[in-house]
Amino acid sequence: MGLLSLLRKLRPNPEKEVRILLLGLDNAGKTTILKQLANEEITTVTPTAGFNIKSVAADGFKLNVWDIGGQWKIRPYWKNYFANTDVLIYVIDCTDRERLGETGNELFEMLMDNRLKQVPLLVFANKQDLPNAMSSSEVAEAIGLVRLEERTWQIKACSAVEGMGIKQSTVGTRLSGRLWTGGIMDN
Repeated sequence: MGLLSLLRKLRPNPEKEVRILLLGLDNAGKTTILKQLANEEITTVTPTAGFNIKSVAADGFKLNVWDIGGQWKIRPYWKNYFANTDVLIYVIDCTDRERLGETGNELFEMLMDNRLKQVPLLVFANKQDLPNAMSSSEVAEAIGLVRLEERTWQIKACSAVEGMGIKQSTVGTRLSGRLWTGGIMDN
């Protein structure tokens, strides 16, 4: 199930705007993913000091994507963007093993917020094009994603720089995956 398949179930009227919150630690690849979704050229990407907002049209949906910086000084302000979120996309740098615990803690702290309780979660296991990148299943196990219950979630391997796995998840193409409690994990 891709993002738009999920949105069709939640919102049968695709004419409505969909608010997507794009979060993750600094250097995870959030802005590069946003540029891929918006079909923009990726030449240089600088750390996001605050936030980026882009409107993207996809299969009749107007996606308003909010890309919020992931530096530790900015993270306390993430909660200011939770209201009215339709889908949460969380990006993880799969080469950054040292901060895997930190990114997992940030994700689960957010998921406890009442404003995000019913919000579907899509996790991008990014940087799969780099050597020593953990697989999406390794990441899901390591951060405890597989123990999430009572929440719609999906983890998808991707490479933001190459565009691999990004649009496939957002345009609703069928994913071959393994069903876990509450979610789908690609192999």
